[in-house]
Amino acid sequence: MTTELPKQYEPKAAQERWYSQWEQDGRFDADPDPEKPSHTIMIPLPNVTGALHMGHALNGTLQDLITRWRRMQGFEALWMPGTDHAGIATQSVVERRMFEEEGLTRHDIGREALVERIWTWKDQYEARILNQLKQMGASCDWRRTRFTLDDMCSVAVRKTFFKLFRDELIFRGKRLVNWDTFLQTAVANDEVFHETVPGHFWTFTYPVVGSDETLAFSTTRPETMLGDSAIAVHPSDERYAHLIGKMVSISVTGREIPIIADGILVDKELGTGAVKVTPAHDHNDYACGQRNDLPVINILNNDGTINENGAPYEGLDRYEARKKIVADMEAAGHLVKIEDRDIEIAHSDRSKTPIEPYLSDQWFVAMQDLAQSAIDAVEDGRVRFYPARYTKTYNDWLGEKRDWCISRQLWWGHQIPIWYCDTCSEADLQAAFGEREDVSYRRDADDTTWLICGETDLAEDAMGAEHKLVRDPDVLDTWFSSALWPHATLGWPEQTKDLDYFYPGNVLITSRDIITLWVARMVIMGLYNMGDIPFAHVHIHPKILDSFGQTMSKSKGNGVNPLDIIDKYGTDAMRFTIASFAGESQDVKIPVDYECPHCGGLIPQTLKDQKATPDGGEKPRVTCKQCKKSSQFSSPWFDPDEGEPVARIVSERFEYGRNFCNKLWNAARFAMLNLEGYTPGEIAQDELQVEDRWILSRLSRTAESINALLSEYKFDAATRALRDFVWNEFCDWYVEMVKPRLRDEEAKPSTQRILVGVLDGIVRLLAPFTPFLTEELWARLNEIAPQRGLFTPQPAAESCMIASYPEFPLDWQDAGLESRFARLQETIVAVRNLRAVYRIANAVELQLHVRCPAGVAAELDDVAPQFDNLAKTKLAATGPDIEPPPASASFSLTDADGFVPLEGIVDLGAELERQKAEAEKLRGHIGGHEKKLANKNFVDRAPAEVVEDVRETLAGLKKQLESIETIVAQLGGS
Repeated sequence: MTTELPKQYEPKAAQERWYSQWEQDGRFDADPDPEKPSHTIMIPLPNVTGALHMGHALNGTLQDLITRWRRMQGFEALWMPGTDHAGIATQSVVERRMFEEEGLTRHDIGREALVERIWTWKDQYEARILNQLKQMGASCDWRRTRFTLDDMCSVAVRKTFFKLFRDELIFRGKRLVNWDTFLQTAVANDEVFHETVPGHFWTFTYPVVGSDETLAFSTTRPETMLGDSAIAVHPSDERYAHLIGKMVSISVTGREIPIIADGILVDKELGTGAVKVTPAHDHNDYACGQRNDLPVINILNNDGTINENGAPYEGLDRYEARKKIVADMEAAGHLVKIEDRDIEIAHSDRSKTPIEPYLSDQWFVAMQDLAQSAIDAVEDGRVRFYPARYTKTYNDWLGEKRDWCISRQLWWGHQIPIWYCDTCSEADLQAAFGEREDVSYRRDADDTTWLICGETDLAEDAMGAEHKLVRDPDVLDTWFSSALWPHATLGWPEQTKDLDYFYPGNVLITSRDIITLWVARMVIMGLYNMGDIPFAHVHIHPKILDSFGQTMSKSKGNGVNPLDIIDKYGTDAMRFTIASFAGESQDVKIPVDYECPHCGGLIPQTLKDQKATPDGGEKPRVTCKQCKKSSQFSSPWFDPDEGEPVARIVSERFEYGRNFCNKLWNAARFAMLNLEGYTPGEIAQDELQVEDRWILSRLSRTAESINALLSEYKFDAATRALRDFVWNEFCDWYVEMVKPRLRDEEAKPSTQRILVGVLDGIVRLLAPFTPFLTEELWARLNEIAPQRGLFTPQPAAESCMIASYPEFPLDWQDAGLESRFARLQETIVAVRNLRAVYRIANAVELQLHVRCPAGVAAELDDVAPQFDNLAKTKLAATGPDIEPPPASASFSLTDADGFVPLEGIVDLGAELERQKAEAEKLRGHIGGHEKKLANKNFVDRAPAEVVEDVRETLAGLKKQLESIETIVAQLGGS
């Protein structure tokens, strides 16, 4: 590696060089060290089926940033990596592919063969996910990578289930659940989304038995009539009071059901005032059925077809049955009307198909006491949310204390460790298992069978040949195993050194989507198994949306691949930009475009693109306005043609990070080019110039601010503070200020020591945000200045990753000095603006007269040389009695007025005419816009945003005119 930096930062080369070096040197490894405090972050497990998206990039960046920061602060910082087996999602992906490619279902190949196929799939896609994390710079301890189905996690799952069963906190019961008929499994309430779709509202009548009367009711799901148990009316509804207790006939089946009164289910002011009650297929109806002791009639098979309880429609898909029932009711004269309505329908988040409320046998965790313990942990401050408002989401969900359905009707996952025995007695069980502490048993709730739970697998003949044990075929909800993540990954139930040292963790960084699914359950299980919280802090970061405010996803075709961003802008640019999004306000919109594969130009994405699907074999395309060539764009609906250019989705927002990285690189390159002959040495206080004291004050204040902001997870503010200091104060001001001293052989040595010391501090401050860039700069600094520091030189750390995070003395901070420099900067900017307005070349020397209080004058005189250095301007006079020289341009500051003589520098007559002409042009534009806004037809009919745009443009034009009129007056014009 040469000392001189290349003219441009090459992120790809730095990423390849340094990541492998960090891994080789064990920089990410974390092991118990009694001499150090621990810091633990557990990764929110990415599903093993997927590829990482921008949400993962944001989440991973923030976790890595905090881990690197704490590591540099001297903590033994563990970021625990791993992946989730994602039961439903993974099995459905593999099954779908198997059917598409081979025409096989899981039932064709059997449980063992399917699970084997899924393991193969897992190994392939897990490697891809972990590689993507590494490309983002993730400093996880990869030695510890865990998987929720691996041996260590499996032991913890079995132990937890066994404990809960033994403590009678797990039970089996017939409950109404959300049923995914496509995947044929129960799904959690939190895994259901609601979508409004076009539908119908049917009104039918049931004939009252023994009467000429009929009773009208309405429904959006006619097929559920097959499972009706009653018709409910309000007890105070006089229209139906005489019918309560009578029977009606379900016309399509002939089955009779009672008319009941229920003031909770029925609102007599809505619709017909009568409600059909289907306890097995509606949650509200189920509650009504329980209140009124109604029969619960399930009409569906697992796959959504009608079962024997729905004869004569048995075997039909529920939607086909719906059509036939409507036709039959109409033929029987019992169809009153059909209304078109938008219906809100629950959908499975896994299969994206409609959910059916479905009565089935499931396993549950009793949440009453467990939920309360987790609520208490937040209310007493042991667990804190950042931002605090998310405490309400957590407490509200736990406050319902709804029992947790933990069984799934799948083959991929932790199979429930329960065995059934219908033939044995308690004496038989006692004889077989009485001495074993790893087996527990009790009668099922219906008292028809024994439930036997084992910490380890039980053989079919464990009780002898006369009693066959049958294992429950279901698997546990994925969230059951992931709830154990913070302690299972550290070796629990064994009391390991890792568990003693790294548990409880410090912070969980995640999205609000899984506060209930995961965060709350980890707190519950941590308290239950460990007797302690799993983490002290929970930081909820924003969600990333596209420019239209929609969540980014593959299914919408608007998702940005983080690796595309890294390829185009570099990892550091992506990380710095994405950290700047992560504030306390939700959410973040990132405009996305297509990148033309022919010329690299950007093609704006539209909402129409997101909805594009193949039509007649045509694949969606975009045309570049620059090169006029077309290409396919990313879509979930098809695979791109081989060899066909594809317009990938990118976002210019990441220029923010790339520009910052380049700015620092260029400033560092200048500094290093001027470090020739550098020698380490003490820096004496009397060697400090005023600009040195200022930059050291700002460096100390910035470091203090960054540490405070990161402690509260205010990543956007921390990023902004760093950018302002590095870009504005160090690069744009301080480096410019010291250039003359670097050319002065006498001043050069101390200037170099201060410059390299400040640059060292900046690199360390930025290291958690832009690790590759800073490691590259650190290595170059180590070649040039292996000993450096403020004020006493010390040997530099071998790697920036293990250097100490900066905390500079607070007594370096000088608020008065910072205020004086703010005035200097403000004054120089004003002079530079005058140059631009009057088109005065930078090489032309100006004179500056400043009218100001005596104290301000003394401060300006103290930094007078910087006016010449930074603005080619001589500070000619300052004080309270300064008068404007003839033919001067002027500007006003907070506590001063500045005057720059223009005589001999500007052709005053020509400039006056130019400015007058510009003023007239602006008046013409202003008149046109005012005329447009005076047109009532335009204001009333044009889109509101168009009208507002005209108003904003008019306001800007008026402001420009005001500025030019001031210039005209300064030049002596009227």
